[in-house]
Amino acid sequence: MSTSTTASVSTHILDTSVGRPAAGVAVRLAARRGEDAGWQALGGSATDADGRCKDLPDLPEGTTHVRLDFAVESYFEEQTAKKQADAQQDAPANRDSGPAVFFPEVAITFAVVPGEHYHVPLLLNPFGYSVYRGS
Repeated sequence: MSTSTTASVSTHILDTSVGRPAAGVAVRLAARRGEDAGWQALGGSATDADGRCKDLPDLPEGTTHVRLDFAVESYFEEQTAKKQADAQQDAPANRDSGPAVFFPEVAITFAVVPGEHYHVPLLLNPFGYSVYRGS
């Protein structure tokens, strides 16, 4: 049993449309103390070549809720540009004349308890996403 007075958070992103980690996605971390408290921005990071954020800020003591904000629009715009440069066509991106990504941002909010570690993976594609509590 951990004796820490704070929770800790980590995350990674897998782009399920290509079966690879999503590198270079900006991730912001915020925390609050109680469901009625305001959010405190703690800073952020970006995913590495393995899709992982290994240097997210520590959570303050007393944190009860955490929010991870993933800025995925620029990631998908970059992927679309790469595909066009390679002259390859991706059927889902050509489904209609809309944007290359339906969800430009993903915000995940979850409750935490002191002493626990929370790994929250994001499974991502241009038209949907899924999250879960990992290990």
